[in-house]
Amino acid sequence: MQTTDGNLAKSRHVEELDSVVIRFVGDSGDGMQLTGAEFSKAVAKAGHDFSTYPDYPSEIRAPTGTLFGVSGYQIQFSSRPVFTSGDAPDVLVAMNPAALKTNLSDVKRGGIIIANTGAFVDSNLVKAGYQKNPLEDGSLDGYQLFKIDIGEFTASALRDSGLSKKEVGRCKNYFALGVMLCLYSRPLEKEIAEIREKFAKKPHFAAANITALRAGYAYAESTEMFAITYQMRESAVLPGRYRSITGNAATALGFAAASELSGVPLFIGSYPITPATDILQELAALKHYKVTTFQAEDEIAGICSAIGAAYGGSLALTTTSGPGMALKTEALGLAVMLELPLVVVNVQRGGPSTGLPTKVEQSDLLQAVYGRNGECPVPVIASHSPSDCFDCALEAARIAVKYMTPVILLTDGGIGNAAEPWLIPDVASLPKLQVNYRTEAEGFQAYARDENLARAWVRPGTPGMEHRIGGLEKDFFSGDISHDPLNHQRMVEVRAAKVAGIDIPPAKIDGPESGDLLIVGWGSTYGSIAQAREMAEAAGKSVAHVHLRHLNPMPANLGGILARYKTVLVPELNLGQLSRLLRERYLLEVLPLSKVQGKPFKVSEIYDRILELC
Repeated sequence: MQTTDGNLAKSRHVEELDSVVIRFVGDSGDGMQLTGAEFSKAVAKAGHDFSTYPDYPSEIRAPTGTLFGVSGYQIQFSSRPVFTSGDAPDVLVAMNPAALKTNLSDVKRGGIIIANTGAFVDSNLVKAGYQKNPLEDGSLDGYQLFKIDIGEFTASALRDSGLSKKEVGRCKNYFALGVMLCLYSRPLEKEIAEIREKFAKKPHFAAANITALRAGYAYAESTEMFAITYQMRESAVLPGRYRSITGNAATALGFAAASELSGVPLFIGSYPITPATDILQELAALKHYKVTTFQAEDEIAGICSAIGAAYGGSLALTTTSGPGMALKTEALGLAVMLELPLVVVNVQRGGPSTGLPTKVEQSDLLQAVYGRNGECPVPVIASHSPSDCFDCALEAARIAVKYMTPVILLTDGGIGNAAEPWLIPDVASLPKLQVNYRTEAEGFQAYARDENLARAWVRPGTPGMEHRIGGLEKDFFSGDISHDPLNHQRMVEVRAAKVAGIDIPPAKIDGPESGDLLIVGWGSTYGSIAQAREMAEAAGKSVAHVHLRHLNPMPANLGGILARYKTVLVPELNLGQLSRLLRERYLLEVLPLSKVQGKPFKVSEIYDRILELC
């Protein structure tokens, strides 16, 4: 209620929370990705742990107001460690009927819905498939519904801005952001500074967005609608310098760091493809760190340019997603035969074919392990979170240069686009990457091998060390073309032995060393599995978790670990690809838990399966 002195804010009850899940949804042009990202920065600066899940439509320019044009951004932030972006939103900010229609089923009963009433007009209701206005027909009675005409309030605040109606409409996301910052007790000053920096070259847009932001904050602060505001309990944060980072940005920084640590220049040859393009763009901004970027005309040119760079003595990288990986396979086989250090990053998406370009899936594991003609083994590793992409980039580079082999690094659209806090490492703590080019010509044989079965890395033009490269089989020592059957078998076997002998750390177990149930995961399922296991342990269940970074070869101790549990469960965002590999290699029965919906696992989905098996 309004107090006698008019100070409504002081009369409000402030509720303390341990965690909250918020989802912003609207048309692609409503700026929901920006709104979610800016809100994430605000909670990060407050020292809270968080995890995000951007959800883009596959249609580049879907018709306004349609169900398949909805864009979303979900964040969970907490005073405790956060594993996922959350199962079900506590708060849904819906900018139009289509956004409400496609997301309502996920919202917790009793949760908050903030609806932009100005967009709930007849034409938009029809596009979303509503017979009646859901804001008026009682269908939302089980939720806390707050109806705000965000568009109209934004237009009113910017009436004298001099902007066009279209430009004013683009500011309404900042009005919504202002409402949410007020509702969750976050100050405006840092966000205003962010806006001024973001729009430094367009100060009139900066001023308009700041006005909209302040208007939204003032509205939430002064209206009687919000009787309660919320405040996150203080977080216990490890000391250090943090930044918010996406998986693609972390991947780019990891390879730039590998270049600096090894003293070898980095070359990336890539063709833009969703959701991997950001890696190329991030590295293009790091050209002052001995980074050369080449935007190729197609996927084949991308990897072939990288092979040429590796032959020339550069740390070589190419990036892609599933369909592009298919196009790169013949050239990848060439890199295996040439035994050159090259890393291929596959930011996986839903398939097959074009599939679900903006959705998450772990669909390419078997392609990574087996997807080439001939006997063509390649080391495969996978990152499990956005910040882990940095470490995996360093590990991929280490394997590539130590063993003179191509390496495949698997991330996915969920990891690549998601953000989380990253404790920036001390440079002195990073692993050293030792690279030695051979320069001594005496006794040189192009394919003579060291103790790691790796041949020497020789830069073109080194006197007396000229040697042949190409796609035909090589002589075991000289590197000359060889059609000898026994030589071919020998070369195939030694390349396989090299990959099988790569030094990787043993698998680690979270939970009991033996018992009823072991969950084995890889990639982006980590957060959901880890949280579900903790919940099961708190409920008295005997559950352990092993998460695999190295998928080919696998850790030497993995077979012994699997044998110590009665049941092995493998949750995957595919139809059981790791399950198939584990059965094949260890001759043990495993239970797959598959999800192929373009969405990550909910914690509850894995937890419910744990309870069934225990």
